[in-house]
Amino acid sequence: MEPKNRLNQDERRVNLNISRVRSRGHRLTDSHVTLAHGAGGKASAALVEAVFYDAYGNAVLDQRGDSAVFPLAELAQDPGSSLAFSTDSYVVSPIEFPGGNIGELAVNGTVNDLAVGGARPKYLSAAFILEEGLDIDVLRKIVASMRDAADAAGVQIVAGDTKVVPKGAGDQLYITTAGVGVVPAGRFSTPAQPGDAVIVSGPIADHGMAVMLARGDLAIVAPIESDTRAVNGLVESLFEVCDPRWMRDATRGGLATVMNEFANGTGLGVVLEDAQIPVRDMTRAACDMLGIDPLYVANEGTFVTIVPAEQADAAVSCLPAGRVIGHVVEQPAASVVLRTGFGGTRMVDMLVGDPLPRIC
Repeated sequence: MEPKNRLNQDERRVNLNISRVRSRGHRLTDSHVTLAHGAGGKASAALVEAVFYDAYGNAVLDQRGDSAVFPLAELAQDPGSSLAFSTDSYVVSPIEFPGGNIGELAVNGTVNDLAVGGARPKYLSAAFILEEGLDIDVLRKIVASMRDAADAAGVQIVAGDTKVVPKGAGDQLYITTAGVGVVPAGRFSTPAQPGDAVIVSGPIADHGMAVMLARGDLAIVAPIESDTRAVNGLVESLFEVCDPRWMRDATRGGLATVMNEFANGTGLGVVLEDAQIPVRDMTRAACDMLGIDPLYVANEGTFVTIVPAEQADAAVSCLPAGRVIGHVVEQPAASVVLRTGFGGTRMVDMLVGDPLPRIC
C-alpha cells in the first residue's frame, strides 16, 4: 500500500496541473467563425476571451457579469443633469470601406447620437451577429478599430454579446451598440426661433459616396473617404462658447432629412444657401455622375446645429470646417427651402426611400 503522504503529494500535483491548465484560459485556434462559436461552450468562451476581452479589457468589463455595473457618481456629478441612452444597429456593406469600417462606425455612430443630444458619452455596449465562415483576422481588425475609436472618443466598451448565424443567413458581420452619457443641466434650454443660424460642422456626403463606390458595382474610381469620426469633442467646444438651440448628426437621409425633421418638429421653416453648403469636388462629381443629390447622402462625422444669429461666428470658430449654411424663418412654415446659385428657390422635401441602402 502506498504511503498516505505519497497519495497526498500526487493529489496536490494533479490539482496543481488542473489549476495551471484552467489559468491559461480558453485558446482560440480557429481561423474562421464556426457555429460552435455561438453555442455557449468552450469555443464561444475562446472567441470572447481571445478577441473581445483581449481588446476591450477594462475594470468594468473585467467584472465579466451579464451586465455592466458602475457607480452612478461617475455619471451624474451635477444634481441637475440627466441620463442619455441611445442604441443603433449597423449593417453597412461592405464592412470595410475607404476611411473606416463597420466597427469604428458602430462606436462613432452611438457616441455621436449621444453627443448631439447634449450628452457627454461614457459607456458603450456592443452586440455582434457573426456569420459562419467570417475570417477571425477580419473580426480582430474590426474589434481593434472599435477599441481605437472608443479610446479616441473617451468612452469604454463595458458589456456585449455575440451570436453566430449559419453561412448565408447574414452578411459577414452586424453590430448593435448602445451607449449612456450625461447631459449637463441647461443644455438646449431655449427653443429655436426665426433668425437663428443653421451651421454644418463640415463637408457633406463623403460617407455615403465612399461606401457606394467601395461596393464595386459602379465603374467609378474616386479617392473619396468616409467622414466617420466621433464629434463629442467638437460638441463640447460649442457648448463652451455658445448656446445651441438644436443639434443632429446628418446620417441616413443626409442634411435634407435632418433639416426636414427640425422643420416638422418645430413648425418653423429653414432657408438653406446652396452656395454655402460644403461638398468636396470629388464627392460632388461622383454624385452628379450617379444622379444623386448630395443633400440626401449619409454622413457619419458631420452634424448640423442651430444657434442664435449673434453667436454664429463663435460657433463656427470651434469647427475647423464649419460653415453657416442658412437660417431659420417663420414662413414657409414647417418647410425647407434651398436658395440656388441662380437666385431661384426650390423645396427640399424628405425622400420616400433611401437612395443608398446599407450605408450604416
